[in-house]
Amino acid sequence: MADIIFEEHEAHKGDVRLQMYRKRPAGIEGAPVLFLVHGSSFSARSSYDLDVPGHPGHSLMEAFAGYGYDVWTVDHEGYGRSTHTDSSSDIACGVEDLKVTAAVVEQVTGQASAIYFGQSSGALRAGAFANACPDRVTKIAFAALTYTGKDSPTLIKRAEKLEEWKNNSRRAVDEEYYRGVFTRDVTGLTIPELAAAAATSEMANGGGSVPNGTYYDMCAKLPLVDPAKITCPVLIVRGDHDGIATDADVIDFFSRLPHRDKQIVSIEGMAHNTQLGINRERFWHALRSFLEMPVRADHL
Repeated sequence: MADIIFEEHEAHKGDVRLQMYRKRPAGIEGAPVLFLVHGSSFSARSSYDLDVPGHPGHSLMEAFAGYGYDVWTVDHEGYGRSTHTDSSSDIACGVEDLKVTAAVVEQVTGQASAIYFGQSSGALRAGAFANACPDRVTKIAFAALTYTGKDSPTLIKRAEKLEEWKNNSRRAVDEEYYRGVFTRDVTGLTIPELAAAAATSEMANGGGSVPNGTYYDMCAKLPLVDPAKITCPVLIVRGDHDGIATDADVIDFFSRLPHRDKQIVSIEGMAHNTQLGINRERFWHALRSFLEMPVRADHL
């Protein structure tokens, strides 16, 4: 594996500073850019570059930089080390974040478009960005995607607190909260130490609360992504124990994509957090295979 270089960058959205992180292989120029979009309850590095003491190998950034990708991510407004504001940091806010970070990526790498991956509400952020800025997205991959939210066990339960999400811009997160995230669908698919590691990471990178906007959006505003307007190749990864959406909802989204360059990969042994579970390398394999599919030939 090549040596990995870690960098930090900034993007600015008016008065809001967005903290960006980059891991790339040393000595490789022009590596394809993979941009990772985080979800509702984890900032960027807690999602994609998590250090779990005594249990290495949880960093998606590290893994894909090792495969030869130039991997970027960002703390969305109100998360991690980005500016904390009164905004609830909803999906629309996240799209604006991705617009300004895409400009930074282009300035640094010279690449005007990138591969995007989003997990949970990060999938909605990434998908809505692909709707708004299709020329910026060469391929897109989703995990823990929801489309309309119809019959979603997680969203039905979450909607019981709809007024709370609507009337408060932030909610508290701690080790017990993250333990619930990792076990709400099924137990045994993440290591016990993961919740403490996530809580420690969040406390080090911005504190013990996160914005509520995506929770409210997912309960009250779906659908937020139009699959008919996604024109690039698409991968959807679906764990067998993910209550954020039903199979029927995800297949409905898939059926509305306007082209044949699309895949659904269903993987056993995975719950909501595909990138952090004990079977994360199965997810990495699916994502890497999608990214490295040969370009279509139009003639011999």
